[in-house]
Amino acid sequence: MSSPGDNNGQTPPAHVAIIMDGNGRWAKARGLPRIAGHRKGAEAVRRTIEAARALGVGHVTLFSFSSENWARPLGEVTELMSLLRFYLRSEIAELHKSGVRLRVIGDRSRLAADIVQLVENGEAITAGNTALTLILALSYGSRQEIVEAARGLARRVAAGELGLEEIDEARFAATLSTAGIPDPDLVIRTSGEQRLSNFLLWQSAYAELVFIDRLWPDFSREDLEDAIQEFHRRERRYGASVGTR
Repeated sequence: MSSPGDNNGQTPPAHVAIIMDGNGRWAKARGLPRIAGHRKGAEAVRRTIEAARALGVGHVTLFSFSSENWARPLGEVTELMSLLRFYLRSEIAELHKSGVRLRVIGDRSRLAADIVQLVENGEAITAGNTALTLILALSYGSRQEIVEAARGLARRVAAGELGLEEIDEARFAATLSTAGIPDPDLVIRTSGEQRLSNFLLWQSAYAELVFIDRLWPDFSREDLEDAIQEFHRRERRYGASVGTR
């Protein structure tokens, strides 16, 4: 295990994206309601943001609530939205004090008006911060994001504002909700599951994937450090064949 703060002189990944999985299982194993796992997971969010900032990571994206999560039981969704409200009200001042900028990606039209207002307020207050950019993926689904980007470009072509030949990877990426954010270098998923679950599919084309057999509420700074060390052990080729291994 790496020692705290030790990157062995290596540059940390510019962008770490995390699929926070296992809150429900954490609660079930302890005979607690699922919301207890989500509350404990919020503590892991705080630890992770603090650790990422200390380790020099520039961007952290957290898969907080997927577009598919709306299909969960109404009571659980209501509790999750209440927890989100609490987090946005209680944590923005601390994020701002720590120099963390907040950005939110996803379909805001499905969020309650007061939550949208809290999101916009948090983004505005922290807009000038540069220590770390925290991106929360809320009501987010990557396939939906890609479809909306394609529709937007198609409308521009139909209106004569854009030529078909002008559409390339860079222009398409600039149409996504993550425009201006570097693609993730490292994607971490907790709980032992090994899939992306409709998370940053376009952006993660060349990301290194690290799967951790630990439930999200138990995720620690040491787990983040170990994932970053695993990232550094890998040879990133971006599709190019360089020599033999």
